Amino acid sequence: MNKYSPLSSVLADVNVANGLPNEHYIDPVVFAEERKSVLYANWSGIGFGKDVPEEGDAKPVDFLGMPLLIVRDRDGEIGVFQNTCRHRGMILVDTPRKIGGAIRCPYHSWCYSLKGELRATPHVGGPGHNTHKDVDRKDLGLVRVRSYVWRDVIFVNVDGNAPAFEDAHAALMDRWKEFDKPVHHGGETSSFKLEVKTNWKLAVENYCESYHLPWVHPGLNSYSRLEDHYSIEERGHYSGQGTLVYRQLTDQDGATFDDFDGLSDKWNEGAEYVALYPNVLLGVQRDHAFAIVLEPVDQENTVEHIELYYAKSIDETPQHDGLRASNAQLWKTVFEEDVFVVEGMQKGRHGVLFDGGRFSPAMDGPTHNFHHWVASQIENGRAE
Repeated sequence: MNKYSPLSSVLADVNVANGLPNEHYIDPVVFAEERKSVLYANWSGIGFGKDVPEEGDAKPVDFLGMPLLIVRDRDGEIGVFQNTCRHRGMILVDTPRKIGGAIRCPYHSWCYSLKGELRATPHVGGPGHNTHKDVDRKDLGLVRVRSYVWRDVIFVNVDGNAPAFEDAHAALMDRWKEFDKPVHHGGETSSFKLEVKTNWKLAVENYCESYHLPWVHPGLNSYSRLEDHYSIEERGHYSGQGTLVYRQLTDQDGATFDDFDGLSDKWNEGAEYVALYPNVLLGVQRDHAFAIVLEPVDQENTVEHIELYYAKSIDETPQHDGLRASNAQLWKTVFEEDVFVVEGMQKGRHGVLFDGGRFSPAMDGPTHNFHHWVASQIENGRAE
């Protein structure tokens, strides 16, 4: 029998449910359980395609203690491998770099192609003998981790058992099919990160609801009011919020960003902000989009990696450099306004008499939807 709180109250209907118990935010044992049952068992975000823009680019990533390596191969495809040599377990790449020829282990110089095949095993059969009958190179390629790139976010399924990404997230891909077109990163000013003293789930919970806007985001709420928002819920997959009042940013000359092509009238003044479970936060507007990958460092610390994207590249629109910088600063201000909230909730989870909290049936549906999903994943893991 599991010694932690039962999750039946979390799986109840929103009008009577409690939130996840305290241990899901502060206990390292439960954090390890969620790593396996929630983050490794589903399609989790680990990075962005813009971080490996050219053939041969490689970037190491620590994903919940697991060393991974993102590589763009000679065909321009992105692959993700365990960043561990098949010989003696040495880390292969320790800093982002361009791989000119092969991925070479710094220990005994075993070499791998950008697709992970083992290509060279120097002296494996003794000095001057680079082969051995009992070392079959075709069986000793790098361990590939299932990956998928959508909206420039690199998703992985570590345990290999999740449905195909296109099946697991068909609902959101269909909902946003009008945005199924290339996105262009906004450059250096459009990339920033926040190191936040909170559990990763609290960042999801705060992002997916609009209930807090009047008090936490008064500037944003001044034109995109609470009553202009609606909840988005797809049980078991994603939740978030939309607004009926999106105002394009303009520069001193009245110029705006180029719109994404072929959008329906819904997006003239509409925008949507969705948490794609478990740890990716996405936003779409008529003229730009953003993606946030939440990196769970431990049960009480999270890094938010935030990237902004546009319909046209920076090379095509140098006249918008200032507008992009202003837009990034606006969003950075909004996201920074949330920090005290998610850090405050984290501190509050150390209140030993807190019961997980209650939900507003009218306003907290997206947050309850996420709690329900997390609890379902944990229950599934405990039943195995």
